[in-house]
Amino acid sequence: MVLNIIKISHVSPSVDSFCDPLVVPLTFFDLKWLKDSVQQVVFYKLTGSSLSREFFYSVIIPKLEKSLSLVLGHFLPLAGHVTWNPQDPKPCIVVFPHDTVTLTVFESEEDFSSVSGKGIRLASEIRALVPKSPASCDSPCVLSLQVTLFPNQGFCIGITSNHAVMDGKTMVNFYKSWAHICKSQTHGTILPDDLTPRLDRTIINVPPYLEAKMLVLQGERTLKIPQDGDIGHDIFRITLELTLENVEKLRERAKTESTRSHSELHLSTFVLAYAYMWTCLVKTHGGQGERPVRLMYAADFRNRLDPPVHEGYLGNCVFPIGCFGHKAKTFLGEDGFVKAVEILGDSVKSLGFLGIEQLCELYVDGKKSVEPGTQLGTIAGSNRFGLYGSDFGWGKPVNTEFVSIDRNEAFSMSERDMSGGVQVGLCLKKHEMNVFISLFNDGLVN
Repeated sequence: MVLNIIKISHVSPSVDSFCDPLVVPLTFFDLKWLKDSVQQVVFYKLTGSSLSREFFYSVIIPKLEKSLSLVLGHFLPLAGHVTWNPQDPKPCIVVFPHDTVTLTVFESEEDFSSVSGKGIRLASEIRALVPKSPASCDSPCVLSLQVTLFPNQGFCIGITSNHAVMDGKTMVNFYKSWAHICKSQTHGTILPDDLTPRLDRTIINVPPYLEAKMLVLQGERTLKIPQDGDIGHDIFRITLELTLENVEKLRERAKTESTRSHSELHLSTFVLAYAYMWTCLVKTHGGQGERPVRLMYAADFRNRLDPPVHEGYLGNCVFPIGCFGHKAKTFLGEDGFVKAVEILGDSVKSLGFLGIEQLCELYVDGKKSVEPGTQLGTIAGSNRFGLYGSDFGWGKPVNTEFVSIDRNEAFSMSERDMSGGVQVGLCLKKHEMNVFISLFNDGLVN
């Protein structure tokens, strides 16, 4: 995709002046994600008078910049950098008075409907719509933003965030807050309680020794984030939908095919959608039933700690949970879907009685036991974030994509616009994609 750069803005947080830097320590939940970045893009279709290029540059961009400055005043750590001083046992976030967030504006002549659609598209085209990961340095920035205009069609907002500072919940809270302020600037900058960030890190009640364990797992003492490589022209992306009716059909199928009682099954939308996508992916790769596989997901611990953590907590409060020790043959048969439901469901239910100490030990031990050539399944996002409600003043999103999943065979999951159900995405080579889509569609019909 050819992009023409129009403008680079360095947006300062709208806060009272301060002389000393703000220093925010990282917690146990942050340390797991030290070398990861998260990239997402959200598409908006323009209509009526807002379609003109003049309106975009005279109204939309100034409002986005002003509201970004205002919202950063609430989410001040997002304007900083992650730093690891030689004398410190762990990294921290540092915000200096002069720190800014970079917002770059581009234009593209591509067809907006095609790029923002949910059909098969080149993965490289979507990646061009988010800022590159922070330069490989020892003090990477927390957040960078990109706005791309498709003249007389629409625009998109691309986000690249340092995962060590925020999880998906925090990123979505920031994005919703930005949209809220942009749309209601004339009514002040006060955020509703459910969007107001909480910066208190002392609320994370986890034994200190677990932090040391996470740092050892990270290996080399560095904050350098691996740089984005080129995405091959044989890698394609698709976004698929599971309607409320599809999800209910999968739920009834799991009840029918499982030998367990219904009360023993955990049949959440997340479990059903992930299990279905996973079995389709394993079958896409075909035979070799003895090949090792593992499923991963990030569990939210906001309501699982004592005391519970507020939904508006600014930081990470998720930890990777793994289903280790399985072979592909478990999921290749006719009962592959229900097996996946049982395995994932058991894992999710275990979060209710296993403490974070036990779960950390299981994760560390599981990582050590992973065999070479293991097929990995993982998932980004959530069907509970509500990102499709983010209206900056020119309408709600028409689509959102987790760009980061193009680096491995990961899935994305989000709510299905405002109509219920979920949308799921993945990236594969073209011939694999054709097989996957066939399996996905056939399984919903039969």
